[in-house]
Amino acid sequence: MQLVIVESPAKAKTIEKYLGSDYRVLASYGHVRDLPPKDGSVDPEAGFAMDWENYADKAKQLKAITDEAKKADRLILATDPDREGEAISWHVQEVLRNRKALPKQVERVTFNAITKATVTEAMKHPRQLDEDLIDAYRARRALDYLVGFTLSPVLWRKLPGAKSAGRVQSVALRLIVDREREIEAFVSQEYWSVAATLEQDGTPFTARLIKWNGEKLDRLSIGKEGDALKAKADVENGRFTVQSVETKPASRNPPPPFTTSTLQQEAARKLGFSASHTMRIAQALYEDGAITYMRTDGVQMDGSAISAARKAITERYAANYVPDKPRQYQTKAKNAQEAHEAIRPTDFGRDHAGSGDHARLYELIWKRAMASQMASAQMERTTIDLADGTGRHGLRATGQVVLFPGYLALYEEGRDDEGDEESRRLPRLRDGDVPAKRDVSAEQHFTQPPPRFSEASLVKRLEELGIGRPSTYASIIQTLKDRDYVRVEKNRFFAEESGRLVTAFLERFFEKYVSFDFTAGLEDELDEISGGRAQWQKVLEAFWRDFKPRTAEVMEFKPSEVTQQLDQFLAPYLFPDKADGGDPRLCPNCGLGQLSLRGGRFGAFIACSNYPECKYTRRFAQAGAADGEDTGPESLGKDPETGLEVERKAGRFGPYIQLGEGKDAKRASIPKDIELDLDWALKLLSLPREIGAHPETGNMITASIGRYGPYLAHDGKYARLQSTAEVFETGMNAAVVKLAEAAANGGRPARGSREPLKVLGKHPRTELEIKLMEGRYGAYVTDGTTNATLPKTIDKDQLTLEEAAQLIDTRAAAAPAGGKGKRGAKKAPAKKAAAKKAPAKKKVAAK
Repeated sequence: MQLVIVESPAKAKTIEKYLGSDYRVLASYGHVRDLPPKDGSVDPEAGFAMDWENYADKAKQLKAITDEAKKADRLILATDPDREGEAISWHVQEVLRNRKALPKQVERVTFNAITKATVTEAMKHPRQLDEDLIDAYRARRALDYLVGFTLSPVLWRKLPGAKSAGRVQSVALRLIVDREREIEAFVSQEYWSVAATLEQDGTPFTARLIKWNGEKLDRLSIGKEGDALKAKADVENGRFTVQSVETKPASRNPPPPFTTSTLQQEAARKLGFSASHTMRIAQALYEDGAITYMRTDGVQMDGSAISAARKAITERYAANYVPDKPRQYQTKAKNAQEAHEAIRPTDFGRDHAGSGDHARLYELIWKRAMASQMASAQMERTTIDLADGTGRHGLRATGQVVLFPGYLALYEEGRDDEGDEESRRLPRLRDGDVPAKRDVSAEQHFTQPPPRFSEASLVKRLEELGIGRPSTYASIIQTLKDRDYVRVEKNRFFAEESGRLVTAFLERFFEKYVSFDFTAGLEDELDEISGGRAQWQKVLEAFWRDFKPRTAEVMEFKPSEVTQQLDQFLAPYLFPDKADGGDPRLCPNCGLGQLSLRGGRFGAFIACSNYPECKYTRRFAQAGAADGEDTGPESLGKDPETGLEVERKAGRFGPYIQLGEGKDAKRASIPKDIELDLDWALKLLSLPREIGAHPETGNMITASIGRYGPYLAHDGKYARLQSTAEVFETGMNAAVVKLAEAAANGGRPARGSREPLKVLGKHPRTELEIKLMEGRYGAYVTDGTTNATLPKTIDKDQLTLEEAAQLIDTRAAAAPAGGKGKRGAKKAPAKKAAAKKAPAKKKVAAK
């Protein structure tokens, strides 16, 4: 028997079907072990020896693999064809070696697509594990571990409120923060454009003013409204004649097929997918045999695939849509790693695959790959110059005509920032023509700052800098979101205060390690290792020799010294110059103290030097920014009973109200569903509210607001309320009914009565209806038989039917025989306990 190991159960099921009865195919479910998250897992003093630990949730899979390996004559490691896939194969081999279950014959097989022809052909050409790729994986994993477990403790101790830092994530965060700084430092400039709407033979077109009073104009030449109105009047009064018509032929070549990064960029632009969502769907399409492997830097296609694409083009379009010679593309990406094919369909005759988001992404991949082998688009670009009778004023119109669409008939690449003034259609004009003037306009504009990064443009920039790898971009972006260093609004990244502070700390104390050149240089060295041109321990030793002493040096600083240095480093950002020339650090509250950066239990903030006499504080944000204005605590008025001030403040977990000072002060969070005033503040500070004694128990029923919102409490039992207003309006009768209903349903709505968040559709294999539900521990999907929790990596708003079906299938496969999802799993221990008693009886009988 021959044992084949792949990553996923879907892949295992497909491949076992291709190979026949002599093969047993099992899934590892991804990585089976990793460095444990504790200090000392990598030992630099012992040649960077690594202490690997098996994942606890992979025990079942590892046992199944071990049991089958003991019976197998040959082990075939068939994980993905990249560095991570090589690492998974190596880990499986080492686990089996440690368990003395490794078959004598161990071989490695890779395939770029999961089709019968590709898999069976790959099985004929096995090889040994690539030690260079494994070394590169170990070096990368050790680097990330050493940076995380050495640098993060420095952050925790010296920068209150900071979470952690990663080797590549910190550099990606710096890109976002740098862009935020560019936007804030940008000074908008006013300018005006003057354009005339002209018409020839019934076809209107627009010509812009490019020459005025004998001077050539650029975009910013007209900076005032008065000049713009004068220029407009001159155009209105002039009679403009065509001076020249210049027509040039042009062609546009198709873009190459997708790599991992270009797929992520285009899916973000055209489909609105996040990088992680794109990769999840691409993984599923690959495992279904629809596309080739989706983690690649390569843009080249196999010769047979090129022939298939050309044939498919011929069948769909005229012969002139196929170029005379096949197109060959070369990888230009810096540090391109494993030389895989580009991402393409496995069958060019198949223009649809899957449903929902899977179908949309497949269509994008199919169109891009097909277009890459199509003929170039042929254009005609036209420039028309017009002048008035004096020759002192001139207009220009530009446009282009598509003479032959070529690949554009199927696909056009998206752009991050649209705008093509040459795409307009122009009428046919000749020298001496005088087109009719229909209108003249003068429009005000302002120069715009550089746009914030989208996922597409961030991935593109990381690739240009040679930072990270295509397979890591999705996890890099997700990590920044999970740590709340950035937020995403309208598909653009905004740097949060915590992200800006961490970046400033790293720039001030670890500048070398967040520099783009240094990080890209490390990637070069890792690629040297994977190519067998560098030794992995030496690369780590060179890094550690400088990095460790620097972290030790920074650890010696007192937190107050760190804050003081950051105060100076961030002064231009925190205290920008005032327009009136005044002191930007002068306290706006007392007018005497100086503002400075302070470190608190929950992070950094700005405070007055006259504390405690002056209690002015504001968040760590730029004083001049709209979201940074904060005059400190806001007085809502005085409590009529105590005479104490009621203040609205900003804290780590959001805004809150406070009555009094010191240990005896009362505090309450501010709910989002109210408009805060003194009356509301006093109500919130008075909680919990006593509704009255329960008619059956005589114990008090109270209403209050907790971590999860408004609720009722009685005798250790709880019932949820829908709004803040209900906390103060719910009477005895309503409270008793709500508590009774909650008790009957275990504190939450009845199991069958909850409304689904979304009905996704019928399971493609079982025909059962799949619903997305909200549960006690988060969102999950169910088909009425099996429940499967959504992993944190999947956004419930972007969940597709295919993904939900895969989650249910995986959960059902992992459940014990006869079980139903999690409920079936609970019965397993009882069966095991019963099984253990049988041998004991046999022993007694034997005696």
